[in-house]
Amino acid sequence: MSNSNFKSMAAATLPLLDIPWNQDKQRLLIQGEILLQTRSHTHWGGAVTAWMYVPLIRSHVWQQITDYPRWVQYFPDITKSEIISKGDVKRLYQAAQKAFLFFTAQVEIYLNVVEILGQQVQFRMETGSFADFHASLELKDMGNGTLLAYTVQATPNIPIPSIFIEQAMNLELPANLCKMRQVLCNNQ
Repeated sequence: MSNSNFKSMAAATLPLLDIPWNQDKQRLLIQGEILLQTRSHTHWGGAVTAWMYVPLIRSHVWQQITDYPRWVQYFPDITKSEIISKGDVKRLYQAAQKAFLFFTAQVEIYLNVVEILGQQVQFRMETGSFADFHASLELKDMGNGTLLAYTVQATPNIPIPSIFIEQAMNLELPANLCKMRQVLCNNQ
């Protein structure tokens, strides 16, 4: 897919935040809960959407999440995050290390990144240690803060059954997003 097609696709993506939030879910979010929805993606992969409330105005959240080298502070497993090239479609390099039962997996990924100013960031794998990888971040005003939706679907090159991938996403993503919110709020 060409970069111009990727940019058009990102702009046409249906917003993940346009879902009906009842008052109970809004209250849980504002109290600091991370809400998750996992789904199968491939036999060896997983997909998840996580929503969190950040008690900062959207422009402050946007400014910080698009500072990609700072992602090493948001996600403890990311060991390196650097912008390789800028433009309408940015190129980003990230490396991560994750310890499993008896071994440590090291991954790296080159991503094409498209930003829709103040609203959405789309990440598409160019090359890397995954069979496929796609992620997006969406921001929307919510009360006095920002509702952030993070969606990721990925299939690692290592054949791990999708049920284990989904379980790892369910366990680790909330902790990672809590860390992200802590860093965002401490650096406003």
